[in-house]
Amino acid sequence: MSDRPPREGPSGRLGAIFLTVFLDLLGFGLVIPLLPRYAQSLSASAIAIGLLGASYSAMQFIFVPVWGRLSDRVGRRPILLGSILATAASMIVLGYANSLVWLFCARLFGGIATANIATAQAYIADSTTPKERAKGMGLIGMAFGMGFILGPFFGGILASYSLGLPAKVAAGLSVFNFVWALRALPESLPAEVREKNRKEKQRITIGLDVALFRRTWALPGMALGIVLFFIAAASFSNLEQTFALYTHDEFGLDSKQTGYILGGVGLVGALVQGVLIGRLSRRYGEVRLIRVGAIVQSLSMAGIALAPGLPIVFMYTVSMLLSLGNGLTGPSLTSYASRRAPPEMQGGALGILQSMGALARVFGPTWGGFVYGLGHRLPYVTAAIGLLFAGGLAFVMRVEEPIARQPEVVR
Repeated sequence: MSDRPPREGPSGRLGAIFLTVFLDLLGFGLVIPLLPRYAQSLSASAIAIGLLGASYSAMQFIFVPVWGRLSDRVGRRPILLGSILATAASMIVLGYANSLVWLFCARLFGGIATANIATAQAYIADSTTPKERAKGMGLIGMAFGMGFILGPFFGGILASYSLGLPAKVAAGLSVFNFVWALRALPESLPAEVREKNRKEKQRITIGLDVALFRRTWALPGMALGIVLFFIAAASFSNLEQTFALYTHDEFGLDSKQTGYILGGVGLVGALVQGVLIGRLSRRYGEVRLIRVGAIVQSLSMAGIALAPGLPIVFMYTVSMLLSLGNGLTGPSLTSYASRRAPPEMQGGALGILQSMGALARVFGPTWGGFVYGLGHRLPYVTAAIGLLFAGGLAFVMRVEEPIARQPEVVR
């Protein structure tokens, strides 16, 4: 697949990658409302439904660094285009699945296909200066937020006609996305960097690449960034399997009312990451935003745990504050990590970071579901403690933001 010569500057490339990721996440969001009901219609138990969600994140844990590292060799564009086509195939299988086995096959393959977030973030890193890095990473977060606002809304409507319809529409959306990206998304990684990486001929491992992990961990400041990213992702993902149960059990809210809260959460996250994060990062730097974001999330999780018995407006307020804190922390941590990786390691290093995030999203919902059975407030209490610990660790980070240099390779 040959490179298409860029016809636009960095700002044009950012717009192209934003729309590509948004369309990708919009298709993903379409299928969120149907999966539990779809699995139930195929006689899945509660444990099987939980494993269905975990299997998707497990595949991302394995393959995010693979695609990120491969993009360092062949370029970002071929990986992104290939992943979009593979996503279309996984959605077709999902839309026509008539057994639980096929449903698991669709989600496993879908996790492999959509493990392209590190490649998209490396594309951003290629296209931005260090000072603009957090703003660029915020665009990815904004695409996520908008996809999760609009996708579940329209997915719920489509699922009322047929449980397989949202996945079929998502497949069509992926085909459209492929045509769009094929025409409008230029390559971002310079040819000389790709050639250098190809000449090195380092092995790309399926699964966690221990050598790459060690090289990434050895980058100055990166180890602490990885640890904080894992804690933040695991703590925040406590909500994924318990929030709808919590709002129903403690507040008597139905799915529609809970959807309003989640829609507000997505909207706040999109605004923070798409509009505010660049300005705040330039003024205060990533490290300060990581500290503030982690503390705000910790207080918000504690507020959610305390919300039963208080007016429902308090629940809405702390949920929006949680999204605000997450919007500050996520892009800032990614930008922090990106600035500590040299150009030839952007895809691999960000792949390791996102792989740890995917592992956290396996652990977080599983832990949240387990402790919810012991007490409805426990997922949020434990998340508040974890985020408070992350905020404390962030004070160990140096506020100075030097551009990364390649350390001695650890083999």
